Amino acid sequence: MKKILLLFLLGLILPHKILGQIELPKIFASNMVLPREKPIPILGKAHPSESLVITIKNQVHTVKADKKGNWKVILDPMSAGGPFALSFSGKEALVLENVLIGDLWLCAGQSNMQYTLNMLNCKEPDTTRIAYPNLRLCSIGVGADYLPQDDVTMAIWVETNAETIRNFSAVGYFFGRELIEKQDVPIGLISSNLGATAVVTWMGMDALKKFPQFDEVTDDIIKTGKDYATLNKEFEIFRRKWDNKYYLKGPGLAQKWYADDYDDSDWGEIGIPAFWEDFGYTDHDGSFWFRKTFDLDSTQLGKDFPLPLNQIDDYDITWVNGQKVGETFGNSNFRNYTVPKEVLRAKDNTLTVRVFDTGGKGGIYTNAFWGNPILNGKWKYKKGISIDAEKFPVPKVPNGSVFSHPLLLYNAGIAPLHDFPITGTIWYQGESNENRAVEYEKLLKAMITDWRAKWNNPEMPFLIVQLANYRQEDSIPGNSKWAEIRESQMKATQLHDVDIMTAIDIGEANDIHPHNKMEVGRRLALLAMHYEYGNPIKKGPAYKSQSIDGNTIKIKFETYGSDLKGTDKFGYLRGFAIAGQDGKFHWAKAGLSGTNEVTVYSDQIPEPRFVRYAWSDNPGPLNLYNTDGLPAFPFRTDDFELSTAKEKYVYDPHAF
Repeated sequence: MKKILLLFLLGLILPHKILGQIELPKIFASNMVLPREKPIPILGKAHPSESLVITIKNQVHTVKADKKGNWKVILDPMSAGGPFALSFSGKEALVLENVLIGDLWLCAGQSNMQYTLNMLNCKEPDTTRIAYPNLRLCSIGVGADYLPQDDVTMAIWVETNAETIRNFSAVGYFFGRELIEKQDVPIGLISSNLGATAVVTWMGMDALKKFPQFDEVTDDIIKTGKDYATLNKEFEIFRRKWDNKYYLKGPGLAQKWYADDYDDSDWGEIGIPAFWEDFGYTDHDGSFWFRKTFDLDSTQLGKDFPLPLNQIDDYDITWVNGQKVGETFGNSNFRNYTVPKEVLRAKDNTLTVRVFDTGGKGGIYTNAFWGNPILNGKWKYKKGISIDAEKFPVPKVPNGSVFSHPLLLYNAGIAPLHDFPITGTIWYQGESNENRAVEYEKLLKAMITDWRAKWNNPEMPFLIVQLANYRQEDSIPGNSKWAEIRESQMKATQLHDVDIMTAIDIGEANDIHPHNKMEVGRRLALLAMHYEYGNPIKKGPAYKSQSIDGNTIKIKFETYGSDLKGTDKFGYLRGFAIAGQDGKFHWAKAGLSGTNEVTVYSDQIPEPRFVRYAWSDNPGPLNLYNTDGLPAFPFRTDDFELSTAKEKYVYDPHAF
């Protein structure tokens, strides 16, 4: 969690900008890859009415900025190659060096796409396969917004070397490495992702409006019609009177309950996380004060100290040792403060948080799973000023969890890239949607369709990682939310040029972030080599049909030019379950009965009707592959209602 939140915060740090100089979208930088064989629009800024000359290769374009300094140029399509210089000349000059022309792949999703080699604590096993001049990596900063933005918060392009590959999406890097070794076109990888995120935060307004369950959220955003920057500016003006008249009042501030030496011996004690309604203050709106102490070791004292307090309902002001270190408005926003090292000491640092609630529940509430030793545990508390929530003026502020609030990451991390033509997308996400697994199918399809429309590329390849095996192996067959997510991911391939590889055999029971990202990248690259570079399709065997033959069921597979292969490790094919008409599944025995057929049976089911394969969060060791070494996809032949079939998105103001 600390790693995920750190990367989120880094995305909020804006790069240095000098007014009046030539400005480009942040995706345009030295070391970048430009798309081949496509017109490339570039929208930028310069001095008002300034003339610019833009050159690359044998192209020369002249444009003039308008009265506001805005200008646009469209580079002509170019064939793959490089490196080249892309230059902009006006009153000042700007040159992007070491630019390649090739294919760009977006690496999107949640933590299993985000995780780097450093985050996984993995080493590149083959030091001869690290530096590739024609493979470039671009990391997009994490941002959030209610409305689509024109630019990302940050974009950093680098060449591949032993250091840069360790701080980039591991799946993305291994995917790109496979592509660069198997064909001659330069490859640029764009990593825009964030751990623990649900699919809805990566969906745009047009996609979400197809589903009425999102109307409460989308209608409010449409009604407001303002982005984060506008709301923040309006809030600054609003505070000029609101602070002293309404917000910054009460005995706690007047008596300096935040002071380092304040005597809190008569305060109560409570465990955090909690809403104060849960410990008896059901009718209180207004301020509530919390205090605790914490120690630091010598290493922590040597630098500024990160202090994540996660979500607080509704507003907070936070002090350490009597010094204010931050304040945040909005009950869904995450608090991530930095305490200057000069403020800290080894023992008994005092942490004070004034929480202010404008109605409904109030408190420091994010689930302890996402907490830390300082945040979780015993705090002292004291009630502050009370307000009449019906009369208290509540300003509109940016407010939403980047991990679960619809639209936010799409608007800041995907929408700004739509003018930049990409070749395709690799997608590793779904873990955070397990509780609404059936709904996920339609959401994912809608997202893919919308992304393609916004990129004006209806044929854009979209390649999915089917979730890996995770958690302990089941002793008996049963329901599985992760199996249901995998089925929804599989159904997304009903869209043209959407395909999938499965990680069902390379997960880890005790780690939601399995380490074998190299094989994930390799399997994705096999798909990309087919859809974009003309190779025959290579993917695992997929269910095609079943036929009942007495007390057995024969399963036909689509093997994509390969043959089935079952290892002899167990003496039978593992992972199969079989049921009669009553739908009660039992473990089954199975064996190959042809190059594309498996026969399944159980002595407990004399009249079988249905088969499931690898239908579990973690089906354990599997041994059904093809002769290319790729595992068979999980499947079921029944159409019984699944455990998440009735679950749909419902807005929760306290969602993580």
